[in-house]
Amino acid sequence: MPTTTKKELVDRISSRTGLKRTDVRDIVQQFLDEVVNELAHGRRLEFRDFGVFEVKSRAARVGQNPRTLERVDVPARQSVRFKPGRLMTTAFQPTAPAKRKSNVGQSTVGAA
Repeated sequence: MPTTTKKELVDRISSRTGLKRTDVRDIVQQFLDEVVNELAHGRRLEFRDFGVFEVKSRAARVGQNPRTLERVDVPARQSVRFKPGRLMTTAFQPTAPAKRKSNVGQSTVGAA
């Protein structure tokens, strides 16, 4: 699976908007910094139709090392979750096949 870098995104946005690459790079970086800052403060970020980023807490638990079967304490931690919005969800859905006409109630006389 190919990877797109921040530099490639900056180049695309720059060419589409006509803005200088350095200006676009600074804006993209500031945006990403603000996303990280908001999440670090435990705030939920909602971008309508795109998706929602939120911080989820995971409780401490006792795990098990699969090799040695030794019990291991796993500390509590926080992680970022992303829930895709409507536009993202529909972008990944395969196109629906064309609906077939139902033959219910239609005469089959003369049909070969």
